[in-house]
Amino acid sequence: MVFFVVFILFSVLILRLGELQIVFGDDFKREIERTEDITVNNPVPRGKMFDRNGKVIVDNTPLNAITYTKYQSADQKEMIETAEKLAKLITKDTSKVPEREKKDFWIIKHPEEAKAKITKKEWDLYDQKKLDDKEIYNLQVARVTPKEVSSLTPEELETIAIYREFNSGYALTPQIVKNKDVTPEEFAVVSENLENLPGVDTTTDWERMYAFGNTLKSILGDVSTSEAGIPKEQLEKYLARDYSRNDRVGKSYLELKYEDVLHGQKAKVKNVTDKTGKILSTEVISEGKRGKDLVLTIDMDLQQQVEKIIEEEMWSAKQKPGTTLLDRAFVVVMNPHTGEVLSLAGRQIGKDKDGKTVMNDYAGGNITSSYNVGSAVKGATILTGYKTGAIKPGDYLVDEPLVFKGTPKPKKSWKTFGSINDLRALQVSSNVYMWKTVIAMGQGKYIPKGPLVLETDKTFSTMRQSFSQFGLGTRTGIDLPNEMSGFPGSENKPGLLLDFAIGQYDTYTPIQLAQYVSTIANGGNRVQPHIVKEIREPVMENNELGPIIEEIQPKVLNHLDMKGEWIKRVQDGFRMVMQVGDGTGVGTFKGVTYNPAGKTGTAEAFYDGPVKSQKNTPVMNLSLVSFAPFDNPEVAMAVVVPWAYQGNTGPSVNMTIGKRVLDAYFDLKKSRPLNEGTEGTEQQSTNADTIQNSQQSGQ
Repeated sequence: MVFFVVFILFSVLILRLGELQIVFGDDFKREIERTEDITVNNPVPRGKMFDRNGKVIVDNTPLNAITYTKYQSADQKEMIETAEKLAKLITKDTSKVPEREKKDFWIIKHPEEAKAKITKKEWDLYDQKKLDDKEIYNLQVARVTPKEVSSLTPEELETIAIYREFNSGYALTPQIVKNKDVTPEEFAVVSENLENLPGVDTTTDWERMYAFGNTLKSILGDVSTSEAGIPKEQLEKYLARDYSRNDRVGKSYLELKYEDVLHGQKAKVKNVTDKTGKILSTEVISEGKRGKDLVLTIDMDLQQQVEKIIEEEMWSAKQKPGTTLLDRAFVVVMNPHTGEVLSLAGRQIGKDKDGKTVMNDYAGGNITSSYNVGSAVKGATILTGYKTGAIKPGDYLVDEPLVFKGTPKPKKSWKTFGSINDLRALQVSSNVYMWKTVIAMGQGKYIPKGPLVLETDKTFSTMRQSFSQFGLGTRTGIDLPNEMSGFPGSENKPGLLLDFAIGQYDTYTPIQLAQYVSTIANGGNRVQPHIVKEIREPVMENNELGPIIEEIQPKVLNHLDMKGEWIKRVQDGFRMVMQVGDGTGVGTFKGVTYNPAGKTGTAEAFYDGPVKSQKNTPVMNLSLVSFAPFDNPEVAMAVVVPWAYQGNTGPSVNMTIGKRVLDAYFDLKKSRPLNEGTEGTEQQSTNADTIQNSQQSGQ
């Protein structure tokens, strides 16, 4: 019986083995040999930025880099061993290693001592399932002493820093371990020992390089580091678009605005893994493609000169009394027909990390800060007066001190001019002419020592709507994020309406002033300003431009609902400001050959800058808007110098900056061949005709 039972059992075993080998053998063989194909995306360098003349502004500097690719079944022990080996070959910054991770590592390296930190009572609770693994571990971490943490050697700290990088990426996605200050010796020795460092590789990485230092830096923007990766607040958005957590992305301004263009097309790599997740082979499915390049409208030669002019004139002004609060100035230079911004400059006096006084880039302030700008807006006031019928071209009004009931001091211009017309009012910057225009607009009548009674709500609405057609008090549409619209005054009192008419109530940005004067210069088209001129295909050769993908065309946002002869009359008034008799700009621009026109501005304002102890101190804001040549404008400019001085008089830094900037523009033009850089007047005329034809066909 025993023999028979054994025989039966062996027969069953043989039949079962036969079934496994014959019937299912191939299936099990395939399972043993099974591999998986997993495709990952590897990042590529970002696109470059060039100025309008083809000069590289932003580039990518190649870096030696050491990476780690974590395969799916990699365990903690193996990763730590690899990190320890790598720590012996390279140096790694340990300053950013958190205290918690140091304690974690100490527990891993001292398991018995860590176990002893849990009391018998706590282990009993663990056995009774009243404490879980996580709670036990947290108790161990909490009981690791500072002395025990400080016992970690420098090499162990480097191991922690490296292991931290190993764990920060996705499985099968290369993660940067070190890409800054990798020495040739480190790169070579790691390359030689790759077979002993599973997952580690050496490659070439990149970092952003700004060829002109801090020039225009606040407009170009920033890119996140490989350590920081995608900002948390944008993580979901980018992950949905096939980004990886550690991808570098634009964080501000142009780098952010044109992220989709600059980011490039990732390389697709197929990793063949065995069933344990170890990589058996790697195959490139498609080569990556560097991000597309941006050609900016900026002329870097002009930009650098403008920034130098601002700095020199600000330092010069700071030597004069009453200028303690002067700390910033802005200049916008643009093509009035196309909206191409040739220079967007802003400088701000501040302190460096050592407390030394320095001049910082503040180009972004042209679109993110607003100020009372004074009489520069009087062109819009006159044109609004024409449109509403409050005045007619050529009307004479008496410039005299105005005395209103309940007002202790008369309101007057800087000088009494008597009977003047609209052109003369612009030429000498008459406040009274503007006030009487607004009084008529508000259905009021000036009676000496009488009350000022106006339809304020309606008139404020009418004037703000009219000013917005020039770009004042509304976003210009420039292709940069975070543009502000300025601040309208919160009250609608009759006296404040008078202040509004001379630019001393609502606040405007420098870019709005540039759009406003461009609208007058080009005959009534409010053209959208833009920084990007072209998007181009990337090419391998350094500093070479590829084929054009997209050319940014001029965009007219609106056309002034005003007669052409009215606009020409204000243009002529602006010419008189700078070229005729006692015009407020004649003294500065006398003798120049480029036939300028423009309007000066001085606003009584209150300080609202960074010095808190000086809040609401009375100050003078200075401004200047200009275009040239008068008979065929090719360039428009806005200058704003907030808080220029305290008191009734001070340095005319707006005028000196403005003249030197226009001088620089036309000197550069003379020094270049026609059609290079800043365009000639023939090109401007063509652009104007193109826009005008487009406007008419749209209507």
